[in-house]
Amino acid sequence: MSHTSLPPLPSSDRVDVAARLRDALLGASFTADGMLDLLGAPAYTALARSETVPALRATRGDTPLETLVRLFLLQQPVPHARVADVLPVEDCLESGWLTRVGGAEVTATVDVRPYGGPGGEDWFIVSDLGCAVGGAGGIGSREEGVVLGVGGASTTLAGITVREPVAAALDLGTGSGIQALHAAQHATRVTATDLNPRALHITALTLALSGAPAADLREGSLFEPVADDETYDLIVSNPPFVISPGARLTYRDGGMGGDDLCRTLVQQSGDRLNEGGYAQFLANWQHVEGEDWQDRLRSWVPRGCDAWIVQREVQDITQYAELWLRDAGDHRGDPVEYQARYDAWLDEFEARKVRAVGFGWITLRRTAAAEPSVTVEEWPHPVEQPLGDTVRAHFARIDFLRASDDAALLAGHFRLTAEVVQEQVGLPGAEDPEHVVLRQNRGMRRATKVDTVGAGFAGVCDGTLSAGRILDAIAQLVGEDPVLLRDRTPGQIRLLVEQGFLEPAE
Repeated sequence: MSHTSLPPLPSSDRVDVAARLRDALLGASFTADGMLDLLGAPAYTALARSETVPALRATRGDTPLETLVRLFLLQQPVPHARVADVLPVEDCLESGWLTRVGGAEVTATVDVRPYGGPGGEDWFIVSDLGCAVGGAGGIGSREEGVVLGVGGASTTLAGITVREPVAAALDLGTGSGIQALHAAQHATRVTATDLNPRALHITALTLALSGAPAADLREGSLFEPVADDETYDLIVSNPPFVISPGARLTYRDGGMGGDDLCRTLVQQSGDRLNEGGYAQFLANWQHVEGEDWQDRLRSWVPRGCDAWIVQREVQDITQYAELWLRDAGDHRGDPVEYQARYDAWLDEFEARKVRAVGFGWITLRRTAAAEPSVTVEEWPHPVEQPLGDTVRAHFARIDFLRASDDAALLAGHFRLTAEVVQEQVGLPGAEDPEHVVLRQNRGMRRATKVDTVGAGFAGVCDGTLSAGRILDAIAQLVGEDPVLLRDRTPGQIRLLVEQGFLEPAE
């Protein structure tokens, strides 16, 4: 794939220069925290809206940090002499991080964006000029082959990914390398693939500038660059999931019809996972007339895998088309061409009988269980990131429940999970509430209605008494037959465990 009109990238072979550049950036506090301190919250958040004027106003001085923000974030020419006081400027010019403009100024060849790692690490995400989210070039019209920086989708995927020490991780469609960078912190070996060779080059720069180990970089689509006998403990992908007519933009359009790219990615992942390994994706899926969307997604899940699929958002086809037309900057161009592209999008959806498009998270886990668990749900409500531990705990609970019949549940000991509160809902002055709600203040932040027995049971669970003993005590308090109460309550216990309100006591 050739993109001759795109500017040359810095050399990915000069790891020594990347290390010196990193030291200089850190020495000038060119970090996420340092930027926030310099710019202030209003100018910092304005950058995320692609508004650069407040940041330009905040960097009119001559300090090293102001110089670097103007150079790498705002893509402004800066006097060579000023940069020489901050960076190894000749090394950066020679290896292609900077280029000369005019007589005595230099400018950056790529966008370099400070990014705070989950453990407080200071990382740097490289992308094409103007293609960071909030980059100086704005969202604007993008040329085919450009490599974007980190957006909301990237950080969402990083946040939901299960983080545990693994031997091998695979990042499919690596883009600027953010998922590979995260994986490098807990995987012995990281493989990153992308159809766009420019993305692989930029991933190498991101890893080197962030002080991370190099990854095994391979060019190709989806699993094409991966040998048949290669398997992984973790597979992650923020794929080009946009459902569009044609494949104009590599970074977002998959090039397959409808949601076939996401379906193919999910279905082919099962054979690539080691036992107990996770595959985690962001995806779009079609809501097709006459078809249950949940059944559609269940059909994607490969054999031998548990799955947890969460639909976070649904857009009707007009909202969806407008979102991605704006993303490409088409709304700023020729109105006739904009209308033609909009029409083409609606023609495509009409031909496929698509009424809406869903967006969400898909997590697979390879299991040896005879009957894998597949959960497909809609949860558009706020959650608390990072959710990696919540995802891991979900599958641990699935294992527990799969191995526990009703008798085992009654013999088991449970504990109310952290930060669950009880709310009573009813008319003011009423003697008894109309219903009781348990609500999580962490993780998925679920809420569930319970009856008085369920509320009493959950409130007493501290791991000391078995479930059966607790129910016997409740039966005595409310004057119920303990045998009948034991018979009808395991289903409610199972639901409270499945949704994360209760956890087995160790």
